[in-house]
Amino acid sequence: MKSAALEAKSLTKSFGDTLAVNELTLAINKGEILGLLGANGAGKSTTMQMMLGLIKPSSGSIEIFGQDLEKNRIPILKRMNFSSTYANLPSNLTVWQNLLVFTGLYHVKHPRQKMEEMMELFEISHLKKRVTGQLSSGESTRLNLCKAFLNDPELLLLDEPTASLDPDIADKVRTLINRLRHERNLSILYTSHNMRDIETICDRIIFLHKGGIIVEGTRDEIKQHFKEQSLEDVFIHIARDGELINTKAKPQS
Repeated sequence: MKSAALEAKSLTKSFGDTLAVNELTLAINKGEILGLLGANGAGKSTTMQMMLGLIKPSSGSIEIFGQDLEKNRIPILKRMNFSSTYANLPSNLTVWQNLLVFTGLYHVKHPRQKMEEMMELFEISHLKKRVTGQLSSGESTRLNLCKAFLNDPELLLLDEPTASLDPDIADKVRTLINRLRHERNLSILYTSHNMRDIETICDRIIFLHKGGIIVEGTRDEIKQHFKEQSLEDVFIHIARDGELINTKAKPQS
């Protein structure tokens, strides 16, 4: 059995009377990309925030690299990173300045060389002197991805990493993420509403509905389970009829 980079057990989070995440148990193996899907309000963002240590679970536990996250947050986070289309970097700094700040925070060796390498990979080298607040949404997304790879993370949390990207750049980003995970044995938790993303690079998929896992498996297992032709059709099925489903997709023998 592969060793897990991340394990969450019976993870629950309530905000007052609202149950955002309900008894969530999952694991991400080393070198695996796990897709976390669900309609708006399903609990994806809350789950990611707990895994980053930004909010504490109401109950349950999170272990990353075999260590308890709550007790070892700082050393764990040094080996992780995160990118979200919805988390903006300081808008008054240039692209170069923003990346330089994060190389310092992560104690990146040879920071300028690493920054140049990442900007070239994500095709934003020509933007390094641009003020971040003047970037387009797609350019900002690529800058966030540059930041996420600066410290050569072992575990990466990606929230809508191809949102706002045109189809050509989105395809390049998917290919690059997949290549880097194989080269570095990188583990990734990946959320997206773009089913092409999920179909292309995720090894396994978990669908959340009202904070709980409603179905999990490979893309083929899940499509076969629901007798649908595409993950987009499965997504619509679950979003509309999730209350009626309470099962997990199982591999077919």
